[in-house]
Amino acid sequence: MELSATIFIIIITVLISYYAWKKPAFLSRSMFNPYLISQSKQFDRFLFSGFIHKDGIHLLFNMITFFYFGGLVEQYLTYRFGLMTGIMIFALFYLAAIAIADIPTYLKQKNNPHYQALGASGGTAAAVFASIVLVPMSDICIFGILCLPGFILGGIFLAYSYIKSKQDNDSINHDAHLYGALFGIAFILILSPSSAVHFIDQVKNYRLF
Repeated sequence: MELSATIFIIIITVLISYYAWKKPAFLSRSMFNPYLISQSKQFDRFLFSGFIHKDGIHLLFNMITFFYFGGLVEQYLTYRFGLMTGIMIFALFYLAAIAIADIPTYLKQKNNPHYQALGASGGTAAAVFASIVLVPMSDICIFGILCLPGFILGGIFLAYSYIKSKQDNDSINHDAHLYGALFGIAFILILSPSSAVHFIDQVKNYRLF
């Protein structure tokens, strides 16, 4: 079986999440808590929080999404840079996405001792949007019912995340979704500027009917 960083990350995330469910103290210590990060310099929470999840549904949704889209990004990187280098770049991409996606939330909530978050949403969003840049015409389906080309659904998601992040009226970290997505886009464009030309050409030639 070919070495896959995507599968390895999923296995590690499942194991750590399961362990956290059994060990509340570990779960509490791993949560993304901007106030404790600021006051106690617990910067490891930026990464650890991306490997724990609220429950099985939260974990399943993130890992299924990451499996499909992360696998595509990993394939691109290993094709371009070779197996081992591509895998290392992909792993760094995922870890960086988790941490960087939480920076805006940290800046917004660092004086709020009650704010906490967890989950791989930043890394997953980065993988989804990196794949959209690479294959913008590939359909993405919501619950297997509504299927749209990635660039359309991605645009809707970005607009929704931006609006919800400004409202800040629910328990979802929309900033992590938004900035994770933007990181994924920036990552691919920095590695492969020609992907922007390919993306624009694909979108220009799209016809709904």
